[in-house]
Formats: sequence, structure tokens, C-alpha cells
Amino acid sequence: MSLKNDDIKKAIALKYLAEKDNAPKVVAKGKGYLAFIIEKTAREHNVYVKQEPALAKELYRLNIDNQIPQELYEVVAKILSFVYKLKKL
Repeated sequence: MSLKNDDIKKAIALKYLAEKDNAPKVVAKGKGYLAFIIEKTAREHNVYVKQEPALAKELYRLNIDNQIPQELYEVVAKILSFVYKLKKL
């Protein structure tokens, strides 16, 4: 049995510096084994990992260094807000 492309695990790393960036941008992405390595590396560096397959599918379409599109601002902002609150604990 083969997996459809949509069923293959994807990982996307975003970076956002409010003082520098207009919007979060993609700094790494991968699928399959590379997705596993991206997540493993994030966890090793205490970077929050959010499992959101539908969002990952949308973000995976972007190229490295591309900013996220405006239609994803709200959902990504909610995740970043949660992450910032976690860091303050």
C-alpha cells in the first residue's frame, strides 16, 4: 500500500522577529524522514512543536524564506501567542 502525498508527514519551521519581519517566514520544511528530523531537532532545542496537519499542508506549499500568506495570519498568530505565553512560565 502506498501513501498519498497528503498522508506523508510534513514539518515546517517558522521564524518571526517582530522588530524585523512583517510576517512569520518558513525557515525549514521537510516530509517523511526529514520531517522527523526537523521535529526531533526542535524538541532537542526545547522548541514547541504543534501537530496541525491541515496547516502544515498549506505552509508546505511555501518556499524557504517566504513569509506566510495573509490568510494564515490568524491561525499562526494564535499558535505564536500560545508559544510566547509558554516561554513566560
